[in-house]
Amino acid sequence: MPRLALASAKYIAVAFFIVLLLWFHTGQFSSLEDGSGSDKSPSPLAPGGFENGDLTTAGATPKTRPEVEIVVASTKKDDTSWFARFLPGWERNIYVVDDRNALLQVPKNLGREAMVFLTYVIDRYETLPKYTIFHHASRMAWHNDNPDYDSLFLLQRFNFTYLGEQGYVNLRCVWTLGCPAEIHPLEDAGLLEFEEVSRTARKDYAGAFRELFPGQEVPSEVGVPCCSQFGVSRLSIMKRPREDYIRYRDWLLNTKLDDGVSGRVLEYSWHIIFGKNATHCPDAEECYCRVYGLCDMKGPCDETGCQGWYTLPQFANLPVGWPRMGWDGEDRGWKGEI
Repeated sequence: MPRLALASAKYIAVAFFIVLLLWFHTGQFSSLEDGSGSDKSPSPLAPGGFENGDLTTAGATPKTRPEVEIVVASTKKDDTSWFARFLPGWERNIYVVDDRNALLQVPKNLGREAMVFLTYVIDRYETLPKYTIFHHASRMAWHNDNPDYDSLFLLQRFNFTYLGEQGYVNLRCVWTLGCPAEIHPLEDAGLLEFEEVSRTARKDYAGAFRELFPGQEVPSEVGVPCCSQFGVSRLSIMKRPREDYIRYRDWLLNTKLDDGVSGRVLEYSWHIIFGKNATHCPDAEECYCRVYGLCDMKGPCDETGCQGWYTLPQFANLPVGWPRMGWDGEDRGWKGEI
């Protein structure tokens, strides 16, 4: 074969090989970005909320950017195994605030769950998923918005499409505790110490607000359903620069307020941080329908809640044996998995 022809054949072979490599590379890794291939959009009512075979185990660096992650604030005594068991398709970020050997830690155990949530946002700002759920460690807790106080029931039904539309969605729809206006910052600043009940942060909110949001006018009312469990989209988080979240965490680290009070200040500030009005109390009936697909509630509903759905319990600690056993030791007939 002539030397020129042989060289041309080699160049053609090399070019073909390069084209083949490029095709394989883009086919493998572009699906989550451009909506093609194996992209799985979150289903409003899919069990577990989202399925994604590309998610890695907790604490590992994602090989691809996941769609859904959950951030959990926990202590060593908390059992967080239920997240992996019942939500296997979600990337899990389990922070253990009192364990210096934990995979995910915080600078200092202050501000309750707020320190965990802010640390996650700061550390992951450039690699945030499309949607993040911020959550406590317990599955069963008095503030979870259903008759069994079962957070899993809510998480499995959570509508991520709606979260994408709203940017921020509280996991509670009921107005009990927090709405229509839990705090009147300017009025409450004059409260005497003995007027404060259960460290509500009412007295200290105005001063804290000025430090957290310099230059912003202190709102006359602040209202949002309690209790620091919510979903946020990546776009909403990134509407603020990373420096803002660093400033909020520095405030937690340096404030002279009691740990419970500083955490409570952030509890009633997350919705403001993520772009909602200071008073953010969506119609409860619409909320149940849009967030969880619960559009045909049995009891009568109004803007504050649905009769028979959520009842504020007498005690913060649920009774031993819950949800199978009730407050008086009775069998509740509960058939779910624990």
